[in-house]
Amino acid sequence: MNRYSREQMAERVARDIPEGAYVNLGIGLPTKVANYLPPEREVFLHSENGLLGMGPAPAPGEEDEDLINAGKQPVTLLTGGAYFHHADSFGMMRGGHLDICVLGAFQVAGNGDLANWHTGAPDAIPAVGGAMDLAIGARQVFVMMEHQTKTGESKIVAECSYPLTGVGCVSRIYTDLAVIDVTPEGLRVREMAPGLTLAELQAVTAAPLLPLSPEGDQT
Repeated sequence: MNRYSREQMAERVARDIPEGAYVNLGIGLPTKVANYLPPEREVFLHSENGLLGMGPAPAPGEEDEDLINAGKQPVTLLTGGAYFHHADSFGMMRGGHLDICVLGAFQVAGNGDLANWHTGAPDAIPAVGGAMDLAIGARQVFVMMEHQTKTGESKIVAECSYPLTGVGCVSRIYTDLAVIDVTPEGLRVREMAPGLTLAELQAVTAAPLLPLSPEGDQT
């Protein structure tokens, strides 16, 4: 089964981020999106630890240990970028000032419920952190994740079995197999990996899928 690479997933998400958008990139896989935003497109990247105006990852050897994102990864700061207090950062998140947030997930339900902070494992992180603020505060929530777990279970489910981060908050799902919109009618496939059929995608998805949208394609 053909799958998109993580780099291809990041590039695909970047294509859907419009000029002038204020965007938070969540910890992990979503941080790769910063490397695929065209330099001529003005996008304001936010990090919950108090940064606005992040650029792509620094070149090897040019890292600044005092300039990091919320996942403690080294980042760059574009001209005009700003540092500010953690409380001000959460004020942005909770106040509806972010157009898009891109988050990873353990599960997404057919109605857009999001579970991305806890699986019940004994060594799991102890708290939800800022994910719930982002999930509810951003105007659109994009989820970027592998379609299946390492053991082959679908991460797209009819109903989340893990503790929820947000209810009905997800707008669009990007996986290594497809791009899927969360709509009032259900999960509608927008694009699929080359050579993949809807029947094959449905076979590895634990929630009903609606056919390709009229504006969608398979590239």
